[in-house]
Amino acid sequence: MLLAIDNGNTNVKFALVGNDGVILQRWRIATDTRRTADEYAVWLDQLLRMEGYSRGDVHDVIIATVVPRALHNLQLLSQKYFGTDALIAGKAPVEWGISLKVDEPRALGADRAVNAIAAQELIPDSAKIVVSFGTATTFDHIGADGAYLGGSIAPGINLSLDALYNAAAMLPRIAIEPPPTDSVIGRDTVGQMQIGIYWGYVGLIEGLLGRMKAEIASSVKIIATGGLAPLFQQHSHLFDSVEPDLTLRGLAKLYANREGGA
Repeated sequence: MLLAIDNGNTNVKFALVGNDGVILQRWRIATDTRRTADEYAVWLDQLLRMEGYSRGDVHDVIIATVVPRALHNLQLLSQKYFGTDALIAGKAPVEWGISLKVDEPRALGADRAVNAIAAQELIPDSAKIVVSFGTATTFDHIGADGAYLGGSIAPGINLSLDALYNAAAMLPRIAIEPPPTDSVIGRDTVGQMQIGIYWGYVGLIEGLLGRMKAEIASSVKIIATGGLAPLFQQHSHLFDSVEPDLTLRGLAKLYANREGGA
């Protein structure tokens, strides 16, 4: 089996992928560049055993990371505890296999390229926009041929909420959730914050998607991923589909397409 690792700025996501490419289990842990290979191994070993697997069931490891300082310990985890050199997304033998039609292809985050691969597998006959909710919220345009054509980056909703709490002495820390009513006129501080964060962010998403669609000027499908995607889809129906495992699916597809692979 394959162990796919998506190392993001906020969380590291691990997925156990069967030989048929199906994700069997998934786990996540907070990103910490100080976390050692041994610590990862103890945590993963327990989770694998709880689900009836063992480290011996894993024969290959693939990693996509946007946190370069964390890569070494993940590579060491693969070598020391799974007995294999990890494949690094975007580097031989798992190069992207898609065109990156941007000015600085090397600067594109691995997660965004992997999402493009997964999006093309899901919807191969249409232009696509992938909205990914993470530390940042990214909007990526993928052509009908699978080429990555550019996008935009906005502050993630958690960053926005943290900035509001940290910069305003009298505002409380609140959970991210839709306001209890559709009214955008709040009657108390918490309600007003919920309105500003939730509906303000819906406005950001609607605005950017509307402008991107107009610029693309052809039929386009909207795919959302990330933990907060269902929260926004629930009330605003902004997306054609929500794919929580998009990045992990892209890693599995990248592995399946590797040079010299099956």
